[in-house]
Amino acid sequence: MDLDLRKLRYFAAVAEHRHFGRAAQALYIAQPVLSRQIRALEHELGCTLLARTTRRVQLTPAGEQLHEETRGLFAAVDSALRRVHEVDRGVARVVVAFAPGLHVSEAVRAFTATHPDVEIALLRLDWWEQDAPLRDGRADVGLLRRPFDDTGLRSVPVGSDPKVVCLPASHPLARRRRLHLADLEGRPLLNTQGRRTDSLEEKFELIASGTAIAVVPRSVARSYSRPDLVHRPLTDAEPAQTCVVVAEDRREQRVLDFATVAVETLGADAPRLAVAD
Repeated sequence: MDLDLRKLRYFAAVAEHRHFGRAAQALYIAQPVLSRQIRALEHELGCTLLARTTRRVQLTPAGEQLHEETRGLFAAVDSALRRVHEVDRGVARVVVAFAPGLHVSEAVRAFTATHPDVEIALLRLDWWEQDAPLRDGRADVGLLRRPFDDTGLRSVPVGSDPKVVCLPASHPLARRRRLHLADLEGRPLLNTQGRRTDSLEEKFELIASGTAIAVVPRSVARSYSRPDLVHRPLTDAEPAQTCVVVAEDRREQRVLDFATVAVETLGADAPRLAVAD
């Protein structure tokens, strides 16, 4: 089955807006045209994607799945087109992604010194999609913090990031020089298993307001330093491993060269990045 990418983009717009009229406006097309294209897509797939009512549009389970799939699909297509245009213009570029709190500047300086003809672009990763940009092509090399999904990726550990407890400066635990996991029992925590936040800024704002406390990597706490927050070492928590990561199918020499430089620069005792034949 050959799917029309345009129909998928139309569906994605409806899924985002949950409204045919607003989606049509965003796409600069007439609403009846949009409705016909969505019906045609449902016919091609043989399943219902949208549950339509007079007030709004709901995604069916199949629609929810397709909406999730299209995110990575569009990113991959856009990344592929970017690389095609770069080759056409004779541009050599490496996109380097980094997790919040981690720094790649030293590796960029070392690489640029020996590869002055290669452009470097940086991509700050959101905490919930560390490895996704490496899979869909938005990033060529990443400096990630575990946990992340290793499937289809090659990674080399280059360091570790201790865990700290971030809490309001007025919190009773803030008077302690270091904390243990037992000290957190019964206290409200912001984490991926409990209350989730859309950004680190939101997380630290909630902590400062006294809503909860959080366990975060030390590098993240230091990057978001503010006078109304403190962070204390969590002595019995396993540190988070940091890794230089590339996709298994990447073979461009400049990408592999940057990964090697990053491993050598960011982790003095780290092994070289193994490249499959």
